[in-house]
Amino acid sequence: MANPGTPTFDQLRLFLAVVEAGSFGGAARRLNRAVSVVSYGIANLEAQLGVQLFEREGTRKPQLTQAGRAVLAEARTVAQGIDGLRAKVKGLLDGLEAEVSIAVDVMLPTERLGRVLRAFRAEFPTVALRLHVEALGAVTALVLDGQAGVAISGPLATDVEGIELAVAGSVQMVPVAAPGHPLALHPIGPGAVREHIQLVLTDRSPITAGRDFAVQSPRTWRLADLGAKHALLREGIGWGNMPLPMVEADLASGALVRLAMPENQGGTYRFCGIYRRDTPPGPAASWLLQRFVDAGAEDQQLQGAPDA
Repeated sequence: MANPGTPTFDQLRLFLAVVEAGSFGGAARRLNRAVSVVSYGIANLEAQLGVQLFEREGTRKPQLTQAGRAVLAEARTVAQGIDGLRAKVKGLLDGLEAEVSIAVDVMLPTERLGRVLRAFRAEFPTVALRLHVEALGAVTALVLDGQAGVAISGPLATDVEGIELAVAGSVQMVPVAAPGHPLALHPIGPGAVREHIQLVLTDRSPITAGRDFAVQSPRTWRLADLGAKHALLREGIGWGNMPLPMVEADLASGALVRLAMPENQGGTYRFCGIYRRDTPPGPAASWLLQRFVDAGAEDQQLQGAPDA
């Protein structure tokens, strides 16, 4: 049995134009070619593949054969791939990045992250995205070592040399525990939190080595994953500070309760968009960073709330 030949992209374009226009004449007008050229091109494609693509007998309009319907799906895939290739190369010629790498602080509300990234996908469909989600100083560390071109960091980046930054909003932090936890069952007196395990978010970056943040109990469990901290809080293992958007549903359902602590009423965890001063972002990364800055401008500043 003979193997099919390799069709040209122009032949596939003619085939798709006939299908979409519903006729050889319609395809000719759409492509600004003579009907004879379209007919000849389809005949060559059929000869190249060794199958008949259209039924031409007894019908006013060409109808796809079974083989034609099978070829149609593959032809569309090839055409979409070629269009994507052309768009990507055009972007490269225009200075657009092939890939953007961004790191975001784990405290960033997921709704905001999703909203901005959906807009990015629509604006830059040819640009690949590499997303890192880290805690505390690990976000800035990824930018410093070049693994991320831009980032949405917590407040730790403000003291780092060589980093450009822009204010990008904030999130409210609140102390919480499970409803059966001792701190949730009785009024909390001064110093009472020191008797209970505090779940503390930490990271392994050298930027925050040996530093504690919002730690009020000498009894701590340290976790590098905010999701694990959330799960352990719900299990009643300890108490800890959490971003309000992440625990709002738990507070509403009673799975967690907000603690009224004399020493800790929560606070504001501030974000900033950052990049290395010696490596400014390209067009797509700059657009992405600005969208996060714009989204952060919508945050309401907490009156009288200290920084977390």
